[in-house]
Parts: sequence; C-alpha cells; structure tokens
Amino acid sequence: MAIYGTALLSVCLLVGLITGKLLGMAIGVDANVGGVGIAMLVLILACDRLHRSGRMQPPTESGIVFWSSIYIPIVVAMAASQNVRGAITGGPVAIAAGVLAVIVCFAMVPMISRIGRRDVPDGEP
Repeated sequence: MAIYGTALLSVCLLVGLITGKLLGMAIGVDANVGGVGIAMLVLILACDRLHRSGRMQPPTESGIVFWSSIYIPIVVAMAASQNVRGAITGGPVAIAAGVLAVIVCFAMVPMISRIGRRDVPDGEP
C-alpha cells in the first residue's frame, strides 16, 4: 500500500525545508536554500538506516518508492522552470551559459552511447 511511506516522506520534507530556510537565513538570503535537496538526502539516510536495522517493512518500502517516483520529477520540473525564469531575467551571460551547457550535452551523447558497446560487424546479431 502506497500510503505507508507518506509519513516518512513528509517528515523528511519538513526537516529539509526548515533546514533550508535556516541555512538561507544564516547566509543572509531570504530564500529556502536547498531545502528539497536536503529533504531527499534525509529521506535516503532514513531509509537506509531503517533498512539496515530491519524495521523497514515491505509495504512501507513500496510506498516510499511510489511517492519518490512521483516526487522527484515534480521537483526537477519546478527547479527547471525557476532556472529558465532566472536565466531570462539574468541577462545574456546566463542565457549563453545555458545554451553552451545544452550544446556540450548534445555533443557528448554520441560519445557516451559508445561506452561499453563493442563494434559488431554488419549481419551479425
């Protein structure tokens, strides 16, 4: 049942958001600095500790996997939209850095796809 991991996920999110807000206040920024990332790290550490101690029940584990699979893409999409908004308002240097990063990533796709692949002559499976 997916509901079992919700409590652990929500506690980790609260810890991460509070820590991110405190970190932002400590460095003088009026923002949450890395709260969601901290929450994800806390969730990973909590799950590992529960799993090693044998207290992680299979329904709880499947619930955490379910919510994590929904949670992570949403967070990535939110961060990407903020980065685009910041790049547009940040000026030409931010836009140039983004375009350059995309070009480098596209250029590396063929190189990465060759890693671990052996050359197979035509006609052989």
